[in-house]
Amino acid sequence: MHAFDPAMRVAEEALRGQLVGAGWRFVQPVAAVTGRSRLSLRAAPDADSAQVSEALPGEPLELLWEDGTGWARVRTVHDGYLGWARADGLLPRGPSGNGELMVTALRAHAFAGPRISRPVLAELALGARLTRAFGEVVEEEHRRWVPVILPDGQDAWVQEVTLAILRDEDAAALALRFLETPYLWGGRSAWGLDCSGLTQVVYGAFGRALPRDADQQQAALTPVQTARRGDLVFFPGHVGVMLDDRRLVHANATHMRVSVETLGEGEYGTRLAATVSGFGRWAQ
Repeated sequence: MHAFDPAMRVAEEALRGQLVGAGWRFVQPVAAVTGRSRLSLRAAPDADSAQVSEALPGEPLELLWEDGTGWARVRTVHDGYLGWARADGLLPRGPSGNGELMVTALRAHAFAGPRISRPVLAELALGARLTRAFGEVVEEEHRRWVPVILPDGQDAWVQEVTLAILRDEDAAALALRFLETPYLWGGRSAWGLDCSGLTQVVYGAFGRALPRDADQQQAALTPVQTARRGDLVFFPGHVGVMLDDRRLVHANATHMRVSVETLGEGEYGTRLAATVSGFGRWAQ
């Protein structure tokens, strides 16, 4: 999706020739990354505006332009989602090192040294990206510590188990690990997420890139009449992961957490069953 702002008269270079009127300033996207903290993407350059999504530590972004008040118009690389972020939360590039690492723990911490008693330098989450630092793994009381570089260049240590290959057999099993995670509009991590944030994160962990919003995800998947484990179930403005042909796990604002429901069972399950708009299956 290309970005433009009629009020500021600024647009991406790709839109040159398509916008009518004089006074437009055209810009080229500039590569950037999120720093060591999760970065809130908002609907407007205002801290009180709604969070529309969230960029995880180390995720690549495109900086489109800044508004002069500390806000930047950005686009996430992995799903092309637009939002406004604080400019000081962006970095021009990630650090160089010995290769990229992906966090596979739902939640994790990066420490100042290879001991659990050392200060915490960053909160990490499934999908966050780190750089492997040069140096050996340190063993300490049967724990294995990996030297890493945080996105802002800070040296840190994480336990090897936070980087382990996912052993879940499918997206449904991984989604179940998020049970009781707080609901957070626009969130994309186990510190707090929304319905489509959950489905995007768990599918993405298995190399299946989904768009950000529920309606976009429904359009991206193959419609099926009967659900099976791992399919997505869609409702108006909502989505969940099917555990079988009737049960689903979803992040919802009714319970304000990730929970399991059965379609057609109980008051909430009955309401959900009445509003199902379809099932979608990954067929690529």
